[in-house]
Amino acid sequence: MAAGGGLIGFLLAVLGAGGSILLLPLLISGAGLPTREAVPLSLLAVTLLAVANAGPYLRRRQVAPRPALILGVPALAGSWIGGTLVKHGLIPEPVQLGVFAAAALVAAWLLSRRPTGTQTARAPRSGGSPLALAGQGVLVGLLTGIAGVGGGFAIVPALVLLAGLPMPLASGTSLVLIATNSLVALAALGHWPAAGLPLLGPLVVGGLLGAIGGQALAPRLSDRHLRQGFAALLVGSALLTGAEAFQRQRTTSSAVPSPPTVPQQR
Repeated sequence: MAAGGGLIGFLLAVLGAGGSILLLPLLISGAGLPTREAVPLSLLAVTLLAVANAGPYLRRRQVAPRPALILGVPALAGSWIGGTLVKHGLIPEPVQLGVFAAAALVAAWLLSRRPTGTQTARAPRSGGSPLALAGQGVLVGLLTGIAGVGGGFAIVPALVLLAGLPMPLASGTSLVLIATNSLVALAALGHWPAAGLPLLGPLVVGGLLGAIGGQALAPRLSDRHLRQGFAALLVGSALLTGAEAFQRQRTTSSAVPSPPTVPQQR
C-alpha cells in the first residue's frame, strides 16, 4: 500500500492529477474494500496529498486564478450533488465504477489530441470558452461525488484544451481544485471511512515520499511527455476499473434469487 501511495504522490506532484485514478482501483481491487468504504477513503487521501503537492506550484506561481474559479465553482456544486446521490443509494456500485472507467477513457482521448495554438509555460492562451469550462466543471464535480476521485484526470484536460493552459500551469491549478472539490464531496457523502482508516497512514507516508521525487522532476519534464504519460495512465486505469465493475455486476446478478416456479394447474 505504501508503494502505491508513493506512485500516487509522484503522479500528483508531476501531473497535478492521477492520484485517484490509481487509488480507487488500488483500494477496491488491491485492498478488497467495498466501494462505500473506498470512495470516502480515496477522497480523504487525495485531499491530503493534493494539499501537500500544491505548495511548490504555488511558490512558482503556477496557478491560474481565473480558470480555477470558472471551473471550480460549478465543480463544487456538482460534487455536492453527486455525493448526495450516492449517499441516498441512488447510484449502484457497478454504475459508480462504470462511470469512472468511461470518464477516464474520454479524458485520455481528449488529452492525446494535439493542443491548438502555441502554448508557453508562462502564459495561458486566451480565447477559451468560459461556458464550456464551467460545464466541464459540473461534470468534474459529479464524477468526484459519484466515483470518489479528485477529478484531476478531467480537470487537467479541461484546463489544457478549453482554457489553453500549458501542462505545468494546468497541474498546479488542478491540485488546488482537487483539494477543495474532494472536501466538498466528502462532506456530501456524510460517511467517514472508519474501516479503511488503517490504510491511510501508509498511503499518505508513501505519497509524501513520492511527492518529493515528483517535485524535483516536474520542472524538467516536457509538456508532450507529460500528456502522453497521463493518457496512457488513464487507459490502464479505465480498463482495470471497467473489469472490476463487470465482475461486481455479475456477482450482484448471481446473488439475486430467482422467483419460485408456480406449478401449473391442469
